[in-house]
Amino acid sequence: ELLIETKTIKNNAMENLAVSVIQPSLPVVSKTVSKVLGSFHLNRVYCVAKNYRDHVIEMGGDPDKEPPFFFQKPSDAVVDTSGISGKDLFGRLETHGKSCCIIPYPPMTKNLHYEAELVVAIGKRGLQIDVSEAMDHVYGYAIGCDLTRRDIQSDAKKMGRPWASAKGFDFSAPCGPIVPKNESMLNLSSSVLSLSLNGEKKQESTLSMMTWDVPNIISHLSKYFCLKPGDLIMTGTPSGVGATEIGDFLKITCGELPICEFAMGDKQS
Repeated sequence: ELLIETKTIKNNAMENLAVSVIQPSLPVVSKTVSKVLGSFHLNRVYCVAKNYRDHVIEMGGDPDKEPPFFFQKPSDAVVDTSGISGKDLFGRLETHGKSCCIIPYPPMTKNLHYEAELVVAIGKRGLQIDVSEAMDHVYGYAIGCDLTRRDIQSDAKKMGRPWASAKGFDFSAPCGPIVPKNESMLNLSSSVLSLSLNGEKKQESTLSMMTWDVPNIISHLSKYFCLKPGDLIMTGTPSGVGATEIGDFLKITCGELPICEFAMGDKQS
């Protein structure tokens, strides 16, 4: 769902220039997805890298020497996979007995990877938040996928360059709807995050395997940025990441949260 606002700005050429601003959002639903409660309008999208030891190891790193760190995706990279808004940019595909959101395969890559993630939605402003108060800033939870141009990321690592082109491309953050914290049955320790590709399980881990748990992520992140309502935090991915191709069907689950599922469409054009 998109919130479209009209704002008036002034400049030397035109005193009253109307500009349409499109604000991305995700639907907010009850824990049973039986009721749409509203929309969560997005501000920033933060991501945590290297937050599961087994994933660091599978990528050739040393988790004892490489602590988690942060990067960002643009908010308009987020795609609502639920279909609740009725505004699927690329339509829906009937596959595996259901109607699925279509995510276009991005250009400039031959090695697109999936990364299943728990997503935390921030509902309260905060800077330099203490771990003991971090959960007060959580609005709710969703499931997402950090799509990654792995070949571009590998080249960027070798050359010491930023990951923007590898991580922040169009439609690189498919997400399911948000469930408010007070409605969620999610257990931040024992709930299982799982991704299947064409029906075959590829990733699975309890949330307890995070290096930084949710309160610590929020506390660390708020040392660098003032967190605001509308922010999303993609909390990292466990081992088992791999390539996805055109025509694949991906399904991500985590506890009782609404499923994030989508099909990889043709190349973006």
